[in-house]
Amino acid sequence: MAATAYALHILVKHKEIAEDIIEQLGKGAKFQTLAKKYSSCPSGKKGGDLGEFKRGQMVPQFDKIAFKGAILEPHLVKTKFGWHVIKVLYRT
Repeated sequence: MAATAYALHILVKHKEIAEDIIEQLGKGAKFQTLAKKYSSCPSGKKGGDLGEFKRGQMVPQFDKIAFKGAILEPHLVKTKFGWHVIKVLYRT
């Protein structure tokens, strides 16, 4: 079982925007470019890069995707902060 994950994310207030971002990613848009444009998280300036984090460090809904979701695919998840588009790069 992985102890750490490395992920990028884009945080937005509305589900419709998050779904649009996933659609743009499907058409070949770069995750980092969309993060800089849309994300309300400070990580947006770094292309949504959250770096490596330990299991349990993020809110539960985010943690579940980070440690169980498919790698390199965009995932949509709602937390108390808003809607996240999450892309897990790897787990260790």
